[in-house]
Amino acid sequence: MQQRSGSRFSTRSLARMSATHAKTTIAVWVVVLVAALGLNNAWGADALTNDFSFTGNPESQVARDLVDSAFGESFQEVIIVQSERYTVDDAEFQQQVEAAFAIAEPHEALIAAAGHYYINGNIPDFVSRDRHTLMIPYVLDGELDEATAAIEPVLEQIMAANEATDDFLVAIVGQISFQLESNELSVSDIEKGERFGVPVALLILLALFGAVVAALIPLFLAIVAIITALGMVAIIGQFYQMVFFVTMMISMIGLAVGIDYSLIVVSRFREELARGRSKLDAIEVAGATASRTVFFSGLTVVLALSGMLIVPTSIFQSLGLGAILVVIAAVAATLTLLPAALSILGTKVNRLRLPLFGRRLARQEIESTGGFWNFVTRLVMGRPVVFLALAAGLMIAAAVPALDLNQGFNGIDVLPDRLQSKQAFEVMDKEFSFGAASPADIVIQGDASDPTVVEAISALRKQLSRDPDFVGFSTVAVSDSGDVTRLAVPVAGEPSSVRAISAVTRLRDDIVPAAFAGVAVEAFVGGGTSSNIDFFAVTDGYTFIVFAFVLGLSFILLTVAFRSIVIPLKSILLNLLSVGAAYGMLVLVFQKGWGADILGFQQSPIIDAWIPLFLFTVLFGLSMDYHVFLLSRVRERYDITGDNAGSVAYGLRSTAGLITGAALIMVAVFSGFAAGESVGNQQVGFGLGIAVFLDATIVRSILVPASMRLLGKVNWYYPSFLEWIPNIGIEGREEPLPSPAGASD
Repeated sequence: MQQRSGSRFSTRSLARMSATHAKTTIAVWVVVLVAALGLNNAWGADALTNDFSFTGNPESQVARDLVDSAFGESFQEVIIVQSERYTVDDAEFQQQVEAAFAIAEPHEALIAAAGHYYINGNIPDFVSRDRHTLMIPYVLDGELDEATAAIEPVLEQIMAANEATDDFLVAIVGQISFQLESNELSVSDIEKGERFGVPVALLILLALFGAVVAALIPLFLAIVAIITALGMVAIIGQFYQMVFFVTMMISMIGLAVGIDYSLIVVSRFREELARGRSKLDAIEVAGATASRTVFFSGLTVVLALSGMLIVPTSIFQSLGLGAILVVIAAVAATLTLLPAALSILGTKVNRLRLPLFGRRLARQEIESTGGFWNFVTRLVMGRPVVFLALAAGLMIAAAVPALDLNQGFNGIDVLPDRLQSKQAFEVMDKEFSFGAASPADIVIQGDASDPTVVEAISALRKQLSRDPDFVGFSTVAVSDSGDVTRLAVPVAGEPSSVRAISAVTRLRDDIVPAAFAGVAVEAFVGGGTSSNIDFFAVTDGYTFIVFAFVLGLSFILLTVAFRSIVIPLKSILLNLLSVGAAYGMLVLVFQKGWGADILGFQQSPIIDAWIPLFLFTVLFGLSMDYHVFLLSRVRERYDITGDNAGSVAYGLRSTAGLITGAALIMVAVFSGFAAGESVGNQQVGFGLGIAVFLDATIVRSILVPASMRLLGKVNWYYPSFLEWIPNIGIEGREEPLPSPAGASD
């Protein structure tokens, strides 16, 4: 069958140019890496923030902006001192409290909100009923990152004081200390994920390639992509600070796609060498086929990830931008640096062969027939209806538990017990209320001296003091200008708990509007719980928009790439099936606890609210990688033979092993992050890992070929009214092999 005409993006010429100017290409990349490392060291810390904010203006953000403008940024912290042996009436207890107070007092960013019990003995709320526990509230002034830096030495000294005594528990808890320990936990999880994922990925690469040199190349490319992306974050972060977790995103996605993209190209290069092509010809053919697949796969991933940029929150935009940057870096390195490296290596890419794997792989690369995957191919293609029904039924069954998906936020209560902020939280929540460390802010904008305003605030404080959902004493502060009043009200329970969410929802929707009805002011409710409520609303409101955006762009790209409208529709449906199965398995393992103990996960009744939308964009992009890789091989053969069934069988047989290996690498990387202690990281790592595994095995190896076998030539239906669109097909062109003279270096 004659090759279709049309304009084509020339990854072939890019690969050949990079290979023929290998030293220059590598030198350019060395400069890029050195610059990226320098930028990251110089500006990396300034580019990141611990601050999670909205880029829109929900009620919690309006309240926060008013408070920051009128009073400056401030954050509540509480030091807890508890003893089973002593009470607050004992001299030993007083000595311990004064020592803890002295730790924080010298630091400029820490200002005592009300001293402590021995200074202000008239504040009984600072002492527990049994008088064995006392709290010391503090206010941290300054921006979030400044306050975090200020409290770090305090946290270290508090921990040292706790370790120095057996009779007392001394701990600190609040928004800053919680975030600080959470961030340290995330860093630990990243390091643990890399320590686990990289060695396992290397073992899989050794098994796939059967040669040490070939196996090391994808790991090297992934590291290059990660370093480059971090350098870009350092630059962009000077104009738009990104949330701290972007580093985890870059590391996780960089390892996954960096390895996979170079794996596809190196595999095709070795295949062409084994077929008898010269080094440059093999690079050029790999550039025209595998590199082209990588380019369109990367483009699909970027389009999917760009859906996160739509959501007006710093967490989504930071994660999306970080992932996009590392994918772009991985694609750029694969299209340029990799051909240059292969040009220098030539046949040395097969050096240090593993005895059994090396011989087996060489035969597979040349023939792509026989063995396990040929058996699977014949089985699936022989009984497509049976396998389609079984596989689809299994995926739908896995997705059913997603109907019970319970979104929210996992808070301090799910941190590891060893963390001091968790210990302080448990004591404080039991003996007082954690709301004292994370109050709701009722911000009233209007003349604070107006008698009607004063009366309304007084009546509201009395009403809230009788409400069991609002505990402790509320405090009132008036700005110097007199036009902003801040009423801080402690809320019962942890800020992300169901009780706290319900209480603040009542506060926002009913209590506050009624309290200031007819009063010439505007009132807003802020604080951590209010921010959580707004985050839920933003996520729910943008879910449909993100889905429509990602699905629509993916459909357009695949339609143009494969010149078919059936292939894109089927691809989208199957990818949604993978995402649904991932959601279902998350609910089954984390919410319902099935296998959580065996897998080493912490059971949680809540899936973090940002995770489902995050998983959708990432999984949709990553799963398209395998789909594009498989379909490009199918289309490549179909253009030559015109035989749909034979082309589908060839595509599955020749790519299934590589797709499975690549998927196992991604699963290994994601499992490494899932092995961390943070529940959020566990949920993300497990969700990504299980979805990629199901997608690469059941979906790509069974559902795709079975459905394509049944649809026949309908797969390639392309309406005539779309013929005006330029042909930029992904698939390359198989060229005649040279005379069997062996590959030259």
